[in-house]
Amino acid sequence: MVSGAVAKLWFDPSCPYTWITSRWLLEAAKVRPIEVRWHVMSLSVLNEDRDDDPEGDPEGYLWVPVRVCAAVRRHHGQEALGRFYTGLWTTRGGDWIGDLRTALETAGLPPGLAAAGTSTDYDDDVRASHAEGIALVGEHVGTPIVAVTGTDGGTDGGTDGGGRVAFFGPVVSRIPRGEDAGRLWDGTLLVAGTAGFHELKGGPHQEPVLG
Repeated sequence: MVSGAVAKLWFDPSCPYTWITSRWLLEAAKVRPIEVRWHVMSLSVLNEDRDDDPEGDPEGYLWVPVRVCAAVRRHHGQEALGRFYTGLWTTRGGDWIGDLRTALETAGLPPGLAAAGTSTDYDDDVRASHAEGIALVGEHVGTPIVAVTGTDGGTDGGTDGGGRVAFFGPVVSRIPRGEDAGRLWDGTLLVAGTAGFHELKGGPHQEPVLG
């Protein structure tokens, strides 16, 4: 069990499955004592040395929203980053993130920060945050990464020796709510904190249900 846990989420803002995981964390925080904190990672950084292009992004557009996220976090903090991330997906008009300026305004942030998306000024921030998150689990995973601190009981497997459990995912196609979210939280920590745990997979991906 967890008492007063801090769940740090490293996310690429462009991934719909990561969006669902982030909403699950917020739902779990309604029924478990969890504080969610927001950090960026980047699929562009993760895949830049690969011969293939798993995201189908030859123009590098996925850099744009994550750079804006990094600018928000640098100038306004992680809580503002959480608000902006929410705005990106709740103001969308289709199946992907919405307009950057609209999301910034919705989050109570300067819309001019959208210009960071086409600048390299925040690339070092993106890379540093990405490296911090990926170091917890390794290069074999993607977005999202969750690190949980403040766990009771001091499990020694799946932790870094300081009571922190870190894992990739969980990848779900719809948002668990209420006690369903809480049970997934409990089970995820149990599995990820087990000595020697590496991987657990379910069925093939289904289309994400974003609402």
